[in-house]
Amino acid sequence: MLTAAVVALAAVAVALSLPWWLPGRVVALRVRLFARINGDEGIPVPGQTIGVDRFLEVYSHPAANGRSEGAVLSDLFWYWLAPGPHVHQEHLEAGERYDAVARATRGFLSVPRADAEELTRRSVAEVLDGAGQGGMRGGMVRLRDLMMPVWAVFYYELVFGEPCPREARDLIVGNADDVVTALKCCGLRHMDRRHRLTRYLAGRLDDVRCPLPEGLTDEEKCFYLQGTFFNTAVVQMSEAMAHLLMVLAQHPETQETARTGDDRELDQVMAETMRLYPLFGVAHRITTGDIEIDERTTIPAGSVLCFNYPEFHHAGIEDPDRFDPGRFAPFRRREGGATPHHIPFGVAANRPCPAWRLAPITMRVAVREVLRRYALATSASHTRSLPNRGPCLLVPRTAAPVRARRAALLAMWARDRFEDVWHSLVQLVLGTRMVRDARRQRLCARHFQSHRS
Repeated sequence: MLTAAVVALAAVAVALSLPWWLPGRVVALRVRLFARINGDEGIPVPGQTIGVDRFLEVYSHPAANGRSEGAVLSDLFWYWLAPGPHVHQEHLEAGERYDAVARATRGFLSVPRADAEELTRRSVAEVLDGAGQGGMRGGMVRLRDLMMPVWAVFYYELVFGEPCPREARDLIVGNADDVVTALKCCGLRHMDRRHRLTRYLAGRLDDVRCPLPEGLTDEEKCFYLQGTFFNTAVVQMSEAMAHLLMVLAQHPETQETARTGDDRELDQVMAETMRLYPLFGVAHRITTGDIEIDERTTIPAGSVLCFNYPEFHHAGIEDPDRFDPGRFAPFRRREGGATPHHIPFGVAANRPCPAWRLAPITMRVAVREVLRRYALATSASHTRSLPNRGPCLLVPRTAAPVRARRAALLAMWARDRFEDVWHSLVQLVLGTRMVRDARRQRLCARHFQSHRS
């Protein structure tokens, strides 16, 4: 009897301790497995060959402009972004097709600031105040899930110039959620969800408000719309807003400043959030010519450079893991404080995010619209990859204050810790499967082989 009780207690103790040691070890194992499957590819930047001080110089180098051809990593990203990565602006090689696609994207995104702000307000209101959504009741939500319909509505109207019907919103959210869930290795791809959106877009090509890229087939035009606006834009804006709202939920004083302060203060909060939680982990580029680092070191053409955003953002400043919006305050710079490395939208010389102007404008409006309705609180973990999708408690401004919700926050904390164990195991199993499947399908390599033959 005593031995059985001891064994049972030991088992309970081990189970309770899992959130504190298992996820980290599983992540390390997943990294090793991925590296083994993908092979030894890529020069880390910053790293031994290229230091932090040369990061921007090399990233901006004219020869660091290859995007897909020649990198094993490209097969993986093409797999996750299918269908249509061969016409996705981020994955096209430089040339006439890239220029046509980039020109079309600029046309859609070039909207007056006042129009973008009004569209954002209407999109937030439609989702949070819409009939049957239960928005104003508040409660525990996943912030990425909460924000994804907002940006589905926003980008639908940006593309088609008319309000988004519920059918289209559901198709866009289903597609975007499937893409980002697969990217984070929290679920397998469901191509049927993606193909349903492609078929819907095929019937709307004549209804877009700006010219589509020249030289594309009708199917490729559907892929362009799907990949640029209803994959990347919806996913990245939902992730960015989830990170921003999570930060505000963790810092009540900053939350109040964001709600009532001016744009400069909110911009500092946004900048520090994107420094700590950049949407890109590693951006890879393939060199199309030699890059001379110094007299003894030259990066040869055909090399894969892996630019590590989080490492670059953390370098050269004191206590880089601490959330401190004041790092971006003008007075801090005037007093000689270190200016943080900060490239949330990439670098101008090498494919910056086409929404570098529009995204901050719409995020300011969206965050204030959320804070006008709710106070935010969270006890969940917050990491750059955000596999938990941002658990957060929304408390309507007319309800009891957040501090009265201690039991709900304690339950969120416990649930999140044990979900972290599950997420790490799921990512290990499903991530390994998808990496192997991507290597087998070789979508990118086969595409370029077929075009050369």
